[in-house]
Amino acid sequence: MDVYEALYTTRMMRRMRKDPVPLETQCRILDAAIRAPNGGNAQRWHFVAVDDPALKSELAELYRKCRQQEYADIAGGALAKTIHDPEEHAATLRRIKASGDYFSEHFADIPLLLFVFSIDDHGGANIYPAIWSTLLAARAEGVGGVITTVLRYEEDTVHKLLGVPTGEGWRMNVMLALGYPLGRWGVAANRRPVHEVAGRNAWGGHFGATVPEPLWAPAAE
Repeated sequence: MDVYEALYTTRMMRRMRKDPVPLETQCRILDAAIRAPNGGNAQRWHFVAVDDPALKSELAELYRKCRQQEYADIAGGALAKTIHDPEEHAATLRRIKASGDYFSEHFADIPLLLFVFSIDDHGGANIYPAIWSTLLAARAEGVGGVITTVLRYEEDTVHKLLGVPTGEGWRMNVMLALGYPLGRWGVAANRRPVHEVAGRNAWGGHFGATVPEPLWAPAAE
């Protein structure tokens, strides 16, 4: 797969088939993820793959509880504030919520949950390249994924469920849900163009070019 195809078409997939992700596919995904750059090559990361049905059911209940808290925070204005068009953003949030409702209802059926942990990570600089590499590698395998931090509302419970040695400083960053998607891959269309979100030499400086349309598009069939 062309790298630009992966970059342009990797998106959050919350609707997944129940089919398991083969172990050899998981190995390729994680083997790509651990090639990500990290400070001093310290590799202070750890991944826990969860596919046990009983454990997934327990995490599903916890996820629904956390999601209620998240949407209470959104309703209270503490999260997901837009700096652009409020009406457009509200419509986007409604679509995401509908997709998220499906995700929550079918959480226990997700084939693979991948919990990502790090230690002494300054602002996520060391772990997030590996997280994004995981999703890109999954895309190359035809596997969809979604990042969620919702379970951090109950991270102590998650740590206990998964036996995380928190006394050593390990903390959960995100959970990735991985599975073969029901939806289609496609270029994200609802993005503000480069020249509106980038400047040159100063915040208000003109970037020097306009990019009205995506610079990569799928080949015509």
